[in-house]
Amino acid sequence: MYISFTDFDRRLLARPCEEDREKEEAVRKIIADVKARGDAALFDYAERFDGGAPSSLYVTDEEFAEAENLVPSELKAAIWRAMKNIKAFHEAQMPKSECVETERGVRCWRKIVPISRVGLYVPGGTAPLFSTVLMLAVPASVAKCKMITLATPAKNGAVSPVILYAAKTAGVDNVLKIGGAQAIAALSYGTESVPKCDKIFGPGNSFVTEAKRQISQHTAIDMIAGPSEVMVCVDRTSVPAFAAADLLSQAEHGKDSQAMLVIKAENREEAYSIYKKVDEAVGAELERIGRHEYMLPSLSHSFAFPAYSDEEMLDIINGYAPEHLIISTEHPDKILQGVENAGSVFLGGFTPESAGDYASGTNHTLPTSGWAVSSSGVSLDSFLKKITVQEISKEGLSSLGETIECMAEAEGLEAHSYAVKVRLNDD
Repeated sequence: MYISFTDFDRRLLARPCEEDREKEEAVRKIIADVKARGDAALFDYAERFDGGAPSSLYVTDEEFAEAENLVPSELKAAIWRAMKNIKAFHEAQMPKSECVETERGVRCWRKIVPISRVGLYVPGGTAPLFSTVLMLAVPASVAKCKMITLATPAKNGAVSPVILYAAKTAGVDNVLKIGGAQAIAALSYGTESVPKCDKIFGPGNSFVTEAKRQISQHTAIDMIAGPSEVMVCVDRTSVPAFAAADLLSQAEHGKDSQAMLVIKAENREEAYSIYKKVDEAVGAELERIGRHEYMLPSLSHSFAFPAYSDEEMLDIINGYAPEHLIISTEHPDKILQGVENAGSVFLGGFTPESAGDYASGTNHTLPTSGWAVSSSGVSLDSFLKKITVQEISKEGLSSLGETIECMAEAEGLEAHSYAVKVRLNDD
């Protein structure tokens, strides 16, 4: 058995929570070093962690051109198609600047402006996550951010060609050949060569995550991203092979990922029968695909829960607040109506989670570790600011002034009251 079948226990929905004081202190020292020594520290950390310091911190035009020649044409076509869908979905999110006359002579509205300088972090670990480049750079471009800097580790001084091609295609201004906590520090505080960013986006390993947490008091971040996770909901009508593939596609992200299964059934016996079919399909599919060194540890701390009603299924879903939620049941729309906590939802048997990871158009940068109870994934809004504006005529202030004065004086703020009186010659 690859996933443990167990009766629902709310304690099993809790993610592992590990405090690592040594890692916290190591990251703090890296950030302080980058603040103090700037570029020199970045070169030193690249030498130490990435197999050698690059000749320059930034990718050159020649390197971009070489990368384009190295990416297969079919992959270029796939990237362009995915980018088209991601762009279309995020363009549709552009908010309108509403204007409301709250009362006669009092107009209020919001001015929509892009965040000026954004830093995008793309990991360079077990796989070249060029899809993350698209998910971050495309909405930043749609929002018209003035400067888009992407940081990613270079192995022996070189960045993955497909990451460079995706970055150039999606509108990144420059690519910094630095990864880890030191890249986050550089984007947050700036160095001689790296301009300070106003907000930092993107996932990374535990050192990157800790660095984002530490600099978040100084620079805005998208979110603190934990291990990837999926919750797959099935019933007797579901195809076991589909559910197994969805579980494995998330488990392969890393050993600390989690792949949860929820089984709607009339009774425990039926639920266990469905579970066995899915578990057997997991075993069969494991024989066909690799990355077992990540999948098997991930599956070992994942669970399959029976649910005997829609309400029980929803209680488990909303209690876990999954990053990815796949509802592959007879009536997925009915379940969706009750979903309150999820990062992104995938409805029906032919909507794999990998569609959202790559090319359907939605963003795959999503809240993990239960943060979906209060947070949303990255969207166009993540790259925009809304500045409230108001304009009041003399007639409007004459009407509203007495209310303002009354409230200000009740709070003991006489200068606030006087700012109205002096305009209306009431004093």
